[in-house]
Amino acid sequence: MTVPETTATTTTAAGETPGETPGKASGEASGAEVLRPHAEDAFADELKALAAADDRPRPARWRLSPWAVATYLQGGTLPDGTVITPKYVGPRRIVEVAVTTLATDRALLLLGVPGTAKTWVSEHLAAAVSGDSTLLVQGTAGTPEEAVRYGWNYAQLLAHGPSRDALVPSPLMRAMSEGMTARVEELTRIPADVQDSLITILSEKTLPVPELGQEVQAVRGFNLIATANDRDRGVNELSSALRRRFNTVVLPLPATPDAEVDIVSRRVDQIGRSLDLPAAPEGLSEIRRVVTVFRELRDGVTTDGRTKLKSPSGTLSTAEAISVVTNGLALAAHFGDGVLRPGDVAAGILGAVVRDPAADRVVWQEYLETVVRERDGWKDFYRACREVSV
Repeated sequence: MTVPETTATTTTAAGETPGETPGKASGEASGAEVLRPHAEDAFADELKALAAADDRPRPARWRLSPWAVATYLQGGTLPDGTVITPKYVGPRRIVEVAVTTLATDRALLLLGVPGTAKTWVSEHLAAAVSGDSTLLVQGTAGTPEEAVRYGWNYAQLLAHGPSRDALVPSPLMRAMSEGMTARVEELTRIPADVQDSLITILSEKTLPVPELGQEVQAVRGFNLIATANDRDRGVNELSSALRRRFNTVVLPLPATPDAEVDIVSRRVDQIGRSLDLPAAPEGLSEIRRVVTVFRELRDGVTTDGRTKLKSPSGTLSTAEAISVVTNGLALAAHFGDGVLRPGDVAAGILGAVVRDPAADRVVWQEYLETVVRERDGWKDFYRACREVSV
C-alpha cells in the first residue's frame, strides 16, 4: 500500500510550463523581491524556451529531454534565436554523464573539492528535470533520520496516534510519491546511521512506514542528487553498500585561467545585478589578478612555472574568488568611484588566504615579497596588500 500525500500537490507532467513550480506557496514574494531566486524561477524564460523547442524524447515526468537539460546547463542558442546562458562551464561530457545518470535507476553523487559548483549544478539539474529544486535535505552533523525518511506532527500523534494526518513527509518522501528529483547536500556530513537509511530508498525504491503498516513506493521520474566534497574524507565516509547505489561524477576545478576568469565574471555579473551593484566593465583585469593569485597559491607554483610556492591551508576555490570580487565590487560602488581597483580586492584576498593566522600568514608574506613585488603591473596591488596585511 502506498501512503497518500499529506499535502495537496500536483504531479509534474512533462508538458507543463517550467516556470510553474508545484508545491510552492502562492503567497511567496515575487522574483524581483527575492534576494536569491530558485533556479527554476531565475531562469524560467530559458526553461520555457527550451521546453517549446525540445522535440526529443523525455523520460517519465521530466520537464525537458536529457539533451535539453544538458543545453540548459552548458548554454547554447535555440533555433528561434533564444540564447541559453551557461550555468556550468566545464567539460560537456561531465554534464552528459550526470544527466544520463538521472535518467536511469541510479542516484547521482557530485564529488569534488569545495567551490567546484556541486550545489550549483545540483540545483540546476533539479530545476531542469523536475521544475523544482527545493526538495532539499541539508546535510550536517546533526541531521536526524526524520529529515531523510519522515517525521511526525506530535500534537496529532499524541491526540490520535499514528495516522496519515500526523505524518510529516520528508523532501525525499515527497519526491518519491511525485516522481521528482530530490537533493541531499553534503552527504558525508550526515551521520553514518542516517546515511544508511538511504540504502532501501535507493535500492528498493521504497520507503517503509512501519507505524502505519504502509510504504511509499517511488513512481517513475524519482531520483536523487547528492553532493560531497573531498575535504570531508574521514568525517562520515559512505559505506560501500551506499556508495554502490550512486554513480559518482567528479567536478574538477577549472582547467585553465581563462575558463576560471569566465566563470567568475559571469557569476559576479549575476550576483551584482541581484544586489543592484553597477556593472564593472573595467574590472576584468582585477578579476584576472584574483584568479591568478588563487591558482598560483592553489597549485604551489607560479603561472610561468619558474617559482615554487607554499600553499595555504584553505582551498582558494572559484567560489571564494567570486566572493572576493563581489565584495570588492561593493566596496568600489559604495566607497569608491565604481571602478574595481586593487585596493578593493586586497582585503578579501587576505581573508581568503590567511585562514590559519600563523602558518598561512607566512605563506602570504612570502608570496607577496617573492612574486607580487617583482611582477610588472602589480605595484598598486602589492601596496594595497601590504597596507591590509599590516
